[in-house]
Amino acid sequence: MSYRGSAAATKRQAEILKQTGNLCFTKERFGAAIDAYTEAITLCPNVPIYWTNRALCHLKRNDYTKVENDCTKALQLDSNTLKAHYLLGLALLQRQQHSLGIKELEKALELGRIAKGYMVEVIWQEIAKAKYAQWEHGATNRTCRLQSLKDVCEKALKEKYLRDASEAEGFVDETEKVHLEQLEYLKEVLNKAAEADMPTEVPDHLCCGITLDILRDPVIIPSGATYERAVLLEHLEKVGKWDPITRTPLSEHQLVPNFAIKEAVQAFLKDNGWAYKLG
Repeated sequence: MSYRGSAAATKRQAEILKQTGNLCFTKERFGAAIDAYTEAITLCPNVPIYWTNRALCHLKRNDYTKVENDCTKALQLDSNTLKAHYLLGLALLQRQQHSLGIKELEKALELGRIAKGYMVEVIWQEIAKAKYAQWEHGATNRTCRLQSLKDVCEKALKEKYLRDASEAEGFVDETEKVHLEQLEYLKEVLNKAAEADMPTEVPDHLCCGITLDILRDPVIIPSGATYERAVLLEHLEKVGKWDPITRTPLSEHQLVPNFAIKEAVQAFLKDNGWAYKLG
């Protein structure tokens, strides 16, 4: 057999193993799927999809380090592998590496848009959740640091007050007044510092007309109204196949993703420090 024939046979065998892995994956036999993809990789290590398919199995088993390793290898083979950026982003988020995870998801989103919308909605949702998680993590840390600072400052002010009061002789009332003013000023300063983490009112045009909650997966309908996709689908299924406002006939295939509103929601959350919690 010639080298060319041998290489072709090896590639065919690797593809058969990939199909075996895919079948095992659909049956949730992730261990068997991993074995099949691993054999395919052994035969043809330069095919990115074998690595990303195995990475997805590792993700299902919550083995995030192996997800990172397989996705990194896939990206070394092809830096524009959308699936690798997406899975790597999810794995990094699970390991609390929010900034890196969001960066990978945003790269996947960019590639999805180039591929005419492939996985765009799914990726956008993950980015939205990730950015809130990032804000929440930062807000929690800031709150803890502010509380620690408050405790230290109050202790220092109390010690100063006791020291001044013991030396004040006939001016105890004045010393106490100064102490209370300092405590009040400290409270004012710390409250100001915490404002960035306070919930912000959301503009009406960024809210679903049915739930009045901020839009996460907005769709626009022929009447021009925008709603949350899941809420509108539930309306069509349980209430009736008509526009909630105009009562004109409406079907699922008429729902169109409203990317302009999605971008506006992202901009609002970014500008407001992600201070409005998404679900």
